[in-house]
Amino acid sequence: MVRSLMRYTAPQEAWESEVDVRGDVNALATLIAEGGALVLTGAGISTDSGIPDYRGPTSAARRHAPMTYDAFVGDPVARHRYWARSHVGWPQIAGARPNAGHRAVASLQRAGLLRGVITQNVDGLHQAAGARDVVELHGALDRVVCLGCRATPGRTEIQQRLTALNPGFGAPASAINPDGDAELPDAELDRFTMAACPSCGDGPLKPDVVFFGESVPRPRVDHCFGLVEGARSLVVLGSSLTVMSGLRFVHAATRRGLPVAVVTAGPSRADAVATVRLVDGLGDVLPGVLDTLGLPDRA
Repeated sequence: MVRSLMRYTAPQEAWESEVDVRGDVNALATLIAEGGALVLTGAGISTDSGIPDYRGPTSAARRHAPMTYDAFVGDPVARHRYWARSHVGWPQIAGARPNAGHRAVASLQRAGLLRGVITQNVDGLHQAAGARDVVELHGALDRVVCLGCRATPGRTEIQQRLTALNPGFGAPASAINPDGDAELPDAELDRFTMAACPSCGDGPLKPDVVFFGESVPRPRVDHCFGLVEGARSLVVLGSSLTVMSGLRFVHAATRRGLPVAVVTAGPSRADAVATVRLVDGLGDVLPGVLDTLGLPDRA
């Protein structure tokens, strides 16, 4: 079933009823306790931090499609409007704090039970919770790259420049999307002034994230496949795996005969191969795993 990027309006009960639940928290804890688990996370792990997901009952309604790479690099108007929306949306992303799910992943890693952590998210919350060597599959919003000179200024510096250039800009956003792209009235977008690259004085500047239609850098993908090769299981947290970017690692795990666990609300594209399949909130499931294993929940 193909789901759009717009809000899914079905009640939570109906959404979850589409899933064949298998196992429980104890089964997930038993799998992780064997060690060598590779964790793959998606937007669903960050919803308790106030960042909506892309699909499912908690997703943000979206008037426009997510920015594509071709539109960003090829259409100056689209790029300008993206930065106007991102300027307004960034404070909510920057102000988000790790939740119990992020802290639990960090605790499992400190306990030596994880082979690695791959995230499809761009919010940096795993690292903020204390996780180490997190592979940011789709990049990170707190970094910016100049497509002209390849300088990499921090997002804080660029945000300060944008604020100085746009005093009083910041109309209330109707929604914030997982990529920090806010919904703004069209009339507001045209009065926004974009900043130039602080290194070359030109640009264009691009957030250091992988847009739709853009390829994940090959070395990053190869590193993730290497993590799968050395793993004993794959645990997917908060992802429907709708895009191949993450699903390919499930395929790699199943080819190696690794057990796969999926914990996410609503259907996922790994449901048919998951030996453990839960729909309960990660803010409940992951602390439950820690309790079962006798591990602390600390930032």
